[in-house]
Order: sequence, then C-alpha cells, then structure tokens
Amino acid sequence: MSDPIGKAQRQVDRKVLGMKGVAGTAQGMSRGKPCIKVYLEKDDPRLRAKLPRKVGGVPVEVEVTGRMRRL
Repeated sequence: MSDPIGKAQRQVDRKVLGMKGVAGTAQGMSRGKPCIKVYLEKDDPRLRAKLPRKVGGVPVEVEVTGRMRRL
C-alpha cells in the first residue's frame, strides 16, 4: 500500500533539511487535510521562497517555531 504523505515528507526532507534556518519537518493537518509542516527558526521571506508549496499533491505549510533541540 502506498503512503503518499510519508513519501511527500521524505521528498521535502531531502530538499529542506540542512538549509540554514530550517528547524525540522513533520506530517500534520491543515484545514482538515493532511499536509507537510516545515518548521523555521525565524520568519525569513528569502527562506520561505526556497521552500516548496506542494510535493506530490500534498500541501506544504510553514510554521515559525524557533530553534528546536533534541531531548
């Protein structure tokens, strides 16, 4: 069975993880539908412009969370 959300997240991860200012990604919901969340350390219009808006038909949403640390 196919997992389109997982596949979309892996594609987003390959593109954005490692970009300065990206804190992480996750699967989430937006307006009752699945999406991929990209978390930013701070709001940066230039960084936002580099992020995909959709991957494999799955919308990509941006949230500013600040820096994240592993527990």
